Amino acid sequence: MGLAGDNAGFPFSAKLSAAPSPRFCNPMSRRIFSDVAGDITVLVDGQSFLLHKFPLVSRCGRIRRMVADSKDPDLSKLELVNVPGGALAFELVAKFCYGSNFEITTVNVAHLRCIAEYLEMTEDYQDENLIVRTEMYLNDLVVKNLEKSLEVLCACDGLDPMVEEVGFVDRCVDAIAMNASKEQLVSGLAHLECDAGSGKLRMHCQDWWVEDLSALRIDYYQRVITAMRRSGVRPESIGTSIVHYAQTALKCIERRHVWDSGPLVGDSQRVIVETLINLMATEKITAVTLSFLFGMLRMAIEVDAGLDYRIEVEKRIGLHLEMASLDDLLIPSMQTSDSMFDVDTVHRILVNFLQRIEEDDSGDSSPCGYESDGLKSPSHSSVLKVGRLMDGYLAEIAPDPYLKLQKFMTLIELLPDYARIVDDGLYRAIDIYLKAHPSLTESECKKLCKLIDCQKLSQDASSHAAQNDRLPMQMVVRVLYFEQLRLKSSFSGGHGHSGGGEYCSFSQRITMPMSGSGVPSSCVSPRAAGAADSYASLRRENRELKLEVSRMRVRLTELEREQGMMKQGMRDGRPGEHGRAFLASISRGIGRMAMFGPSGERRKKSSRATASSQCSEGKSRRRKKTSVTYA
Repeated sequence: MGLAGDNAGFPFSAKLSAAPSPRFCNPMSRRIFSDVAGDITVLVDGQSFLLHKFPLVSRCGRIRRMVADSKDPDLSKLELVNVPGGALAFELVAKFCYGSNFEITTVNVAHLRCIAEYLEMTEDYQDENLIVRTEMYLNDLVVKNLEKSLEVLCACDGLDPMVEEVGFVDRCVDAIAMNASKEQLVSGLAHLECDAGSGKLRMHCQDWWVEDLSALRIDYYQRVITAMRRSGVRPESIGTSIVHYAQTALKCIERRHVWDSGPLVGDSQRVIVETLINLMATEKITAVTLSFLFGMLRMAIEVDAGLDYRIEVEKRIGLHLEMASLDDLLIPSMQTSDSMFDVDTVHRILVNFLQRIEEDDSGDSSPCGYESDGLKSPSHSSVLKVGRLMDGYLAEIAPDPYLKLQKFMTLIELLPDYARIVDDGLYRAIDIYLKAHPSLTESECKKLCKLIDCQKLSQDASSHAAQNDRLPMQMVVRVLYFEQLRLKSSFSGGHGHSGGGEYCSFSQRITMPMSGSGVPSSCVSPRAAGAADSYASLRRENRELKLEVSRMRVRLTELEREQGMMKQGMRDGRPGEHGRAFLASISRGIGRMAMFGPSGERRKKSSRATASSQCSEGKSRRRKKTSVTYA
């Protein structure tokens, strides 16, 4: 008795469902023996095998019990349900029972071990039964080799729950972690090189198993990574493996747009994303790039992962937000009724970043924080980078017609004042928002423009703001005022940059020489006298400037009142009188603004000189007339 073609190897592949149909495995019953008729037909997953009772019952405890418990003495048909490995694995068992030679490989050993457990092929029925044979193969060949352990673990897919009961998965996971740790240690020592410049050792080795782990099922992969962390595998290698697994397992997810109304991806993709995020959190894996974290955040939004998983990724991004780019922050929104970009996510990331900065600076003993030594701290440099990044982000989202004013203002107000040295970027973003949202009320425009510090605007931005029709009048007046301050500071020799503080420090540097009696000496040097005159001139101009500002404030109130009267007149149908009065008021206001400049000062001086000359001429005429009269 023998099998036809016993010397031929049985073809097996990693996935049984994709394997070609082997011999004796078709819907039509095939006789395994060529010379003796079979006496029992075994049905497995709809496929029939015409076999003999004796070889089966001599090795399989389940089949022996089924035959013995049958009430039919001439039992000719058995049906096996929920067979691990299906008909393909059962054919190998049949070959084993008949003594036919076949090869146990890394691809079929898990199936053979599970079906042997299912059929109860223990030593109680025959020595060196199939369970012992598969265990010997696992212990002697598989667990000692990293590559074979990976292949066996990949082949365990679809064998639940039997493969877990026999402990195959746990042993393969532990073998992979232990062999990876050993191989990494040996490979690292073999590739150590000494850096002649620094005298430090460098290690050049690449773990080949990083790509192979991507073939594992997600739950198996999670267990392998956890075991690797326990066994001491380098965090960099684990981080690289997670990145590669995510790129391989999630590459089929296509980006959805806001206007797409189709269903989201399946639950399997969501499980993968959530498992990878949870794995990074629980195992404290930090050796991943910021771009990968942003990619995982986008994937979490795409697959509608839980909010807790998104927050975990956002916290990690917030730790290194200063290294992000503008494209990273432009995350599209998945809700059709909301704005085009996910502003809420960026808001949470920014909050996490500021919390990290606050924790970094909490150990500072200086009460001034960023206003003193904090300006030179690395954290302040990060805040400045994030400030520039957020200005660019605000300018990108400002044209969105669906972006609400409150969200836009909240992002602006979130950053502290020291995050922006110059407010040009913020002014540009607000100007774009005003242009894209012409329906804003006057009060909303004023509230938004108050967020701009006019003292931080450059000369070009101030010139643009002074001619910007979209800005409220109060904003324009503030810009003009600080521009005049800047001009006066430049004309006065650069001593008026910061108001009274400079003046105070300048006055402290001017000292008058004293005589021995304590009276100020008359022998004052020309340089000290000139400095004193310059300081007195600055004090006088400062008082005049404050007076002009007070007048401008009063005039601004009058202009607003007259503007309201003109609007009321236009509603009543009498625009003429109030319109002319308003234009005249604006002309007078512009004339008063001109008094701030140096030309105004020169006009004042020339008018005073003309008046004094006219007065002297009048006096001379009166003296001449008197002399003539009295003569």
